[in-house]
Amino acid sequence: MKKRYLLAPGPTPVPEEVLLAMARPVIHHRTPQFSEVFKEAAELLKYVFQTKQDVLILAASGTGAMEGSISNLFSPGDEVIAVNGGKFGERWGQISEAYGLKVHWINVEWGNAVDPGVIKNILDKNPKVKGVLTQASETSTAVAHPVKEIAALTKKRDCLVVVDGITAVGVFDVPMDEWGIDVLVSGSQKALMLPPGLAFVALSDRAWKFHEKARSPRYYFDFKKEQNNLAKKTSAYTPATSLVTGLRESLLMIKKEGLKTVFTRHERLAEATRSAMEALELKLLAPESPSPATTGVYVPEAIDGAKFVKYLRDDMGVTIAGGQDHLRGKIFRIAHMGYIDTFDIIIAVAAVEMALKKFGHKVKHGKGVAAAEKILLKGYK
Repeated sequence: MKKRYLLAPGPTPVPEEVLLAMARPVIHHRTPQFSEVFKEAAELLKYVFQTKQDVLILAASGTGAMEGSISNLFSPGDEVIAVNGGKFGERWGQISEAYGLKVHWINVEWGNAVDPGVIKNILDKNPKVKGVLTQASETSTAVAHPVKEIAALTKKRDCLVVVDGITAVGVFDVPMDEWGIDVLVSGSQKALMLPPGLAFVALSDRAWKFHEKARSPRYYFDFKKEQNNLAKKTSAYTPATSLVTGLRESLLMIKKEGLKTVFTRHERLAEATRSAMEALELKLLAPESPSPATTGVYVPEAIDGAKFVKYLRDDMGVTIAGGQDHLRGKIFRIAHMGYIDTFDIIIAVAAVEMALKKFGHKVKHGKGVAAAEKILLKGYK
């Protein structure tokens, strides 16, 4: 028998309570019974997004909410800034170009956060820019971008800040209303502790005014249509009923724990993971601006990172993630968001130690685990 552990940055583990909720008999999506579930989930999302605005629930991956944000807010020919510091920052720009927008690319070295001063310089030189598109947490590089500072740059301009919070919402503090974020996007399979299949997006009052003028084509991802249906406690098209039922359960768990406690837990797990990797003398991908959602680590030069990740998954039963694009085979990523806690990190660190030894790398067994334990003990009285 081999027990398996899911420690990749999406999908993440799903709590038993949520699985049981989704296993309940399916109810029709156009009934008062489901409408109450849908309404409660939508209200709980406001708590997690830290907003008074409606949070739309879409049957899609997070990319669907990203694409919808572009098609609902901008018109062909509009200018936007795309912070390209990883695979998903690149996606913002690619979607924008697909809709005929002019993209001012900011190419940030993978593993680094964007400098807000660079964004300000482009905004000052290009007053027609209508949007700044960025990640709060760039999943592919384990970097947290300075969203608060970026949002401050757009407040007094005719320009929106559009944030991919797919591995940020429910992980660390990204208060939408307080910071003046105009669009905040997330997905179900990360910190919200669900299988893939739901996307979420909230728009500020300013963003809704942009929506009124936007002329890009849209049909399924029509945010106004979704908002109108949300007022009726339903969605414009067939919702993923079982996932929405699970969503209500997972959000109730988050609210019971409390956002502040949730954020503290994620930071502790992230700190423990980074400390463990440094104790093993491994180089972190994002040492200066690390995301609490996932830790990126360079594999030793003599080891093929793809084979390393495959061995952990197939032989040891521990699923982590490798690198993407030019980092493929060079790094691995350990997630610590959502339904992940103390002993999941111990397992991940111990597995990395054992795999390093298997691949011929000199390592003192228990050194990484001991470093992690020192941090993790802070979570116990």
